Amino acid sequence: MDFGEFMGLAVAMGTVVAIFGILTKTYLRRLEHKERIAAIRAQGTVSVAADRSDVIERLEHRIRVLERIATDKSENVAAQIEALRNERAALSAPAKEAV
Repeated sequence: MDFGEFMGLAVAMGTVVAIFGILTKTYLRRLEHKERIAAIRAQGTVSVAADRSDVIERLEHRIRVLERIATDKSENVAAQIEALRNERAALSAPAKEAV
């Protein structure tokens, strides 16, 4: 093997190593990107679950109050219904101001 063949072989091997390095770097960047996307999706899922939990808690409270009103035989039912309406108005008022 003379000097020209050796240099040709060295250039070919260098090219193969460079291509392998580029492909490896691309693959690692793709994995990092997928991990970031998974983390963002997981974070969004947690916040949605917390929002749903708050909504469910408020609805359960309202149902308990409505059940108590429906089973109450006293004359205070109208007053309690008005109190619920006022409570609902108070809860929805800050939401309108935030928009």
